[in-house]
Amino acid sequence: MRIGFIGLGNMGRHMARHLIQAGHRVTVHDTRPEAAAEHLALGASWAGTPAACVADAELLITMLPNPRIVEEVLLRGGAAEALPAGARWIDMSTSTPAVADRIAADVLDRRGVRRLDAPVSGMAHGAEAGRLQIFVGGAADDFRACLPVLEAMGDPDKVLHVGPLGAGYTVKLMINLLWFTHLVATSEVLAMGTKAGVDLGVLRTSLLASPAASHLLEKDLLSVLVDGDYDDSFAMVLACKDLGLAVDLGRDLGVATELSALVEQIYRRSKAEHGDLAGEMSPVRLYEALAGREFRLPSPEEALLSTPA
Repeated sequence: MRIGFIGLGNMGRHMARHLIQAGHRVTVHDTRPEAAAEHLALGASWAGTPAACVADAELLITMLPNPRIVEEVLLRGGAAEALPAGARWIDMSTSTPAVADRIAADVLDRRGVRRLDAPVSGMAHGAEAGRLQIFVGGAADDFRACLPVLEAMGDPDKVLHVGPLGAGYTVKLMINLLWFTHLVATSEVLAMGTKAGVDLGVLRTSLLASPAASHLLEKDLLSVLVDGDYDDSFAMVLACKDLGLAVDLGRDLGVATELSALVEQIYRRSKAEHGDLAGEMSPVRLYEALAGREFRLPSPEEALLSTPA
């Protein structure tokens, strides 16, 4: 399939590579031409503008940082107008239905371009391994037609059709909102428990053995607890953007978002303190400061040395 791929960031660069390796004819574009070096080496073509990227495409895939840039690329960058009639567009960005609907109303509908929203979860390591979870909104026949392409980038068992257009965007926002909320709540619990004198490892083991166990505590937080890695593959500026979109959606729907708004405030405070490009788990550092210690589990070697003979 002839695919135009726009957005070669921490996630998109891996996704585009998998499509090339799956045998698709891929043309790539990014604001940074150097980001395409590995793709050109694998046989992809380079396009200097969004419009040029899609001029001969059967399918456009966008993987962009925020809704504003999605609209910029599709409308002012000319990609929507340049897409051949009858082509498809899959937006894999974390965006909103309103932006995609506006683009469709302005250009895509009159050109007969079909579309799907298909945001992803799985972090950069999932993108690199080709094991992303993909949540797809749109018509069932468009989903089936694009399924082989989606499976080239994601875990085939976790490429899910979640409903009509817009459902993919919504599911992704809800996943991120709940994950960020888990992170803040878990950090607060670890700060209180360890400051009260409970060993961090004992506290974590106890939580995992209880009804309060979570995937975040068992798996995701290990990068902090073991390596001191707050995951700078996804920046705080993007995390705050996603939280803002989720809170705005709740407001638009008339759903009270007291807890979500508080989590957003905590994330924005961390962004102000640790920087726009700090890792998405940086709010943990706020609670480490409150506890007066970093949350670190001993290495196996350190644990062995501390074990009584």
